[in-house]
Amino acid sequence: MTANNDFTERYSRQTMLPGFGEEGQQKLLASSVLIIGAGGLGAPVATYLTGAGVGHIGIADPDTVSLSNLQRQTLYSEQDVGKPKTECAIKRLEAMSSVPSFTAHPQGITPQNAQEIIRRYDLVIDCTDNFPTRYLIDDSCAKCGKPWVHGAIGEFHGQVSVFNHRQHRRYTDLYPDRDTLCNLPRRTTGVIGAVPGVIGSILASEAIKIITGIGESLEGHLFTIDLLTMQTVILDF
Repeated sequence: MTANNDFTERYSRQTMLPGFGEEGQQKLLASSVLIIGAGGLGAPVATYLTGAGVGHIGIADPDTVSLSNLQRQTLYSEQDVGKPKTECAIKRLEAMSSVPSFTAHPQGITPQNAQEIIRRYDLVIDCTDNFPTRYLIDDSCAKCGKPWVHGAIGEFHGQVSVFNHRQHRRYTDLYPDRDTLCNLPRRTTGVIGAVPGVIGSILASEAIKIITGIGESLEGHLFTIDLLTMQTVILDF
């Protein structure tokens, strides 16, 4: 098989979709996405965007792999414990597909580098676990004119929304109490491993929709799900 035939076969289940086609696939190939956080949410997001054929993927995370990560962070193995997450994630993703290129940002996102890094990408996906970083992403994406997809998880729950896209809705529109939320004490909470898998898949789907222009994004809406009861709610804001 020629390289072109390999490419066509690889993405045939996407290109046969009504409204997607070869045009949608080429848009993915020409796009760049920054994933901030390579943990429970970042793992499925990176996996599905790699599989979908996004042309360039950046991964920002300053952490190393720990044993407690393996219950839900599917990019890593026991042999990765103690190693940088960005290094391990990219090694695994490159084994999955030779189509995307990858950039590691092992320093993570900070007030000093956020705009410099974010402006290099077409779209940002927030897979973090704290309010200060989310507000930093919100401010930086607004200044750089970049849309971003937000996800959060805890216990059996998860949520997804989209900001700074066509309507230019901001995270601060949904959560205006910045000072209060940023000053909350950090604490570790439990989460069932499947929750980030569900929410991460939705994050990847929203990213694909925004890049290709298909469907309707969650901008102006907050999607929530409780996996204990399987109740879902979409709140407008």
